Formats: sequence, structure tokens, C-alpha cells
Amino acid sequence: MLKSLLGAWALSACSAEETAAVEEHLGDCAPCAEEALRLRDAVGLLHTDRDLDLDPLLRFRVLENCLGRRPARIPVPGWADPYDAETARLDALLRDIGDSEWHAPVRLKWFEGERRMSRRTTVAGVIGHLMTVDGIVAGAMGLDDPLGPHAPLLPAARTMAFWDTTALPPTGTIREPWRDQSHDLVRTVSFAGPAAAELSVSYGSFALPLRDALLDRAFECWIHADDIADAVDYPYAPPSGAHLNRMIDLAARLLPAALAERRRAGLAGPPQHLVAAGAPGRSLHLEVEGSGGGSWYIALDSPAAVGSPDKSVAQVALDGVEFCKLVAGHVSPEEAAAGQDGDREAIRDVLFAAAALSRL
Repeated sequence: MLKSLLGAWALSACSAEETAAVEEHLGDCAPCAEEALRLRDAVGLLHTDRDLDLDPLLRFRVLENCLGRRPARIPVPGWADPYDAETARLDALLRDIGDSEWHAPVRLKWFEGERRMSRRTTVAGVIGHLMTVDGIVAGAMGLDDPLGPHAPLLPAARTMAFWDTTALPPTGTIREPWRDQSHDLVRTVSFAGPAAAELSVSYGSFALPLRDALLDRAFECWIHADDIADAVDYPYAPPSGAHLNRMIDLAARLLPAALAERRRAGLAGPPQHLVAAGAPGRSLHLEVEGSGGGSWYIALDSPAAVGSPDKSVAQVALDGVEFCKLVAGHVSPEEAAAGQDGDREAIRDVLFAAAALSRL
């Protein structure tokens, strides 16, 4: 009976009672969930001139009330896998700690300009920080923002607003709303279709497509899970090689813009050449070793230029986890590079630009 309603449901032609019944069924039936995805995509092709009720983020948001947790059988798009995996790993850590460990001190670290910064909080405070910054992505997807509709967009401002307005220091009760929110994010993108990957997510001073925003959130989830693990003496491994490679790739893609921002602030040397958008220019060869490693050519003179092997003026070699610790602000640029060769100014500028990607 419910299977026969899938076509009408995809066209938003069901009654409210039928819609609720179908969506409850989709959370328990993998074949129908897959058929619903196919029908949804077909409707999008047939109605290219309409968007009312056909935006997948709007249509599938009602599943938030149908599924208490995301069943594993609901397919997760590959670009959301790292976030799904890292939030699940952190949740497993949190399940294992005792009540008193939620108050264990944790020192968050990052770079501002060329200064190392830090802020002391607790395990529970770190989870509150993750939840409020994840709320940027939730708000962009039309889900509830944990700070409300008028919350600031800048991650640091959001975190300070949460810490400043919490009546008491956060406790282990923060785990449930954080995990519910991560489930909601993964569940929504699982039903949203491929177009959702390009949804713009604004962080206030910059924006990322949703696929990169969730990768950014996966990266920060791992880094802070590692902070928590150190605080409570819990063994914690890096992400899988495939997921680590994608995190490194995101950082490498953001480096030219970070370098340009440092130049505007007078913290890096001027570009040596004017390079047209899309044209090859001077580059630094970033060679990342170990699990998740690879090779990247970082454009030095313009974010719009293309890093070219033929115009490489320097090379830096780092371990993959060490590079990520640099990007997270947990390792200083002076400590990071295992191997350096070539233009010393270019090397210094890129290493400090990598540290500048970190934030509270």
C-alpha cells in the first residue's frame, strides 16, 4: 500500500496523513528509500521550471521528525562519509568516559597572524563548541541553529556566545543535542540528492560549498576528538587514509586564498608575477607522506592561478598527520616541515598560511 504512494509522494500529491505514513516507512525500508530517491530525482528533471516543494532540502526536512537516528541502511553520499565517520568515532569516545571526565580541562589551540593562541575549556565545552559551529551548516540547510535564528556566523563569535550564555558550565548532557544535530545533518544530506553538495555555506568571512563545509567539520571533529582523548588519556587514531587525504586536499585548495589574505595583512611577501586567472604560475610542491598523503602544487602568486609542476620554486615534505596538526594550529610552522628545498620565502609563506587556516 505504502509503496504504491511513492510516486504521489515524490510529486507532493499525498495528503498530510499519507505523507507522514510514507516518510515513517522510508526510515525502515531500504528498497522503498532507494526507490524514493530515484523518483525524487525524476521529478526534479520533469519540473525544471518549478522549485516549490521540489527542493530536496525542504522536502526531506520532515524526516527529522520521523527518524530518531539515521539507520545505517539509508545511503550516505560519499562526500559526507568523513563527517559521518568522525562524528560516530567521537560519539564512541564520549560513551566511554565517566561523568567526572566531562569536566576534564582541554586547551584549544590556533594561530592568529603569527601568534599562537589558546583557550582553556572542558570536554563538555569542546562539544558545545563543535555543536555551535556545526550549527552554521545546519542553518544553511534549513535545520534549526542551536543558537537561534539571529546567531552570528563567525565560528569564534558563535562559540563565545555559547560559552558566555550558558548558565552553568556544560556537562555530559551536551552530548545528546550535539549527536542529534550530527544525525540530522547526515540524514538530511542523505536524502537531499547530488545538487545539495554545492549549496553555499557562509562562515561570515568566507563561504564553502556544502561538500567542503562538511569535510571542514569532519576535520575539526577529529582534531578536537584528539584533544579530548589527550585530556582523558584515551587512545585515538587518525581518520582513515581515504578520509585523511580528502581533508589534506581541502587544506591544499584553501592555501592560495590564505596566502593572499596574509599578503593583504602585510604578513607575507608580495607576489613576484601577475598571473591571469587559470594560468600557470609559480608554485610550491607540497609532498605529504604516509597514510592519506599525496602531492599538491600550491599557487604562490594568485589564488586564481594554477599551481604548475613546471614552475615549482620550492618543495616541502611533511607527514600527513603533522600537516593536519599544522593546519589545525596545533604545530607551529617552524616545527612542521620534515623536508624543505628551494625558495625560503615561499616556504615560510606557505607554512604560515597553513597555520592561518586554523581558528577557534
